[in-house]
Amino acid sequence: MKYNYFKTSIITTLILGVSLTLIVSCKNSKNNEPENFTTAIKVGVFDGHGGAQTCIWEALEACKLDPQIQVRSITSHDISNNVLDTLDAIIIPGGGGSRQYLNLGEQNIARIKQFISNGGGAVGICAGAYLFSNTPEYSCLKINGAKAIDIEHDNRGHGISAFSLTEEGKKIFPEYSEIDTLYCMYYEGPVFVPAENDTIKYVEFATMLSDVHEEGGAPSNMTNNKPFCIGNNYGKGRVASIIAHPEATPGKMWMISRLVRWTLEEKFGLTQNFANPQGIQNPELANKEILMSIADLKKESSLFKVFLYGSAEEKIEALDWLEAHFSWDAKRWIQGLLYDHEPSVRARAAKYISRTHYFKYLADVEAAFNNETDSLAREDIGKALDSLKNLK
Repeated sequence: MKYNYFKTSIITTLILGVSLTLIVSCKNSKNNEPENFTTAIKVGVFDGHGGAQTCIWEALEACKLDPQIQVRSITSHDISNNVLDTLDAIIIPGGGGSRQYLNLGEQNIARIKQFISNGGGAVGICAGAYLFSNTPEYSCLKINGAKAIDIEHDNRGHGISAFSLTEEGKKIFPEYSEIDTLYCMYYEGPVFVPAENDTIKYVEFATMLSDVHEEGGAPSNMTNNKPFCIGNNYGKGRVASIIAHPEATPGKMWMISRLVRWTLEEKFGLTQNFANPQGIQNPELANKEILMSIADLKKESSLFKVFLYGSAEEKIEALDWLEAHFSWDAKRWIQGLLYDHEPSVRARAAKYISRTHYFKYLADVEAAFNNETDSLAREDIGKALDSLKNLK
């Protein structure tokens, strides 16, 4: 009996000691890291008719930069089959908001609204932000307190646009808080003002500075000084809406995962541990306004045929121009150039993909490197491959 008591006392002491150590460790962890830091943030990106394929790809890749986020694409049937029960947040990417609404269907829209109201997070990008709005005569969820205006000129233009962070926005993106003007890809996003008689009130995180009216007879002085990014509460959850495309902008992609974290801040916090923050958060990668004029768009379109029928020199010259203008359309053209019959084109295409942070084609760059027989091209492709890998 005495031996058993002594043995039991030792075991009890050890258990208490371990428990105290864990408690102290957890307290220290809370001081230095967000709560549940080791818990994955589960995010679903809606992949349905109406979502632009490149926007879906880029939203997925942007989320993957955050090592704590587990991201997957979700469809209308996934939502119907209760996939939202397994997620912390959802992203509605760019494309066409009304088509996304129709693809979701009213029952799934009700499920999404209930998911957010119960404490989930939601990020709407461009068309996704449009879908979240309360815009008359437009099929939308009415969950962000904004309405889109001048919708008859939605095709107003695109390119690298200027924006500035508000004081509230600087709290979310302190890495950019000392920079007066930032730049991001914009592609015909909604022009927001507060929706009349809406009980939801949004906070403006960033303001659009560029006046985009290059196409479609759009009026001037419409986009500038309007909300660029907003956020609001919806029930127990949070909604973030951004009219432009950080996920499509080198040096700004990380802003999407930060917005996801903002919608879930009480649970996960804003802290992120990127593999290469200097590369991922580099504002100098897109540092001036480049709005595509009608002449630019015509030239951009003509370069598609260059990739089909041009010489190596012409293809490289085309890649130089497209990269300098942050071409939106070229994203879908350059994958096959990694397998061009000319090694100089293969090498230049790899550089293009690396410099634009187009992670969707990382596997193609790796395949091109593994199969390259030209020593100079192999060296250049290898550098591009290493640059991409070091960012993730």
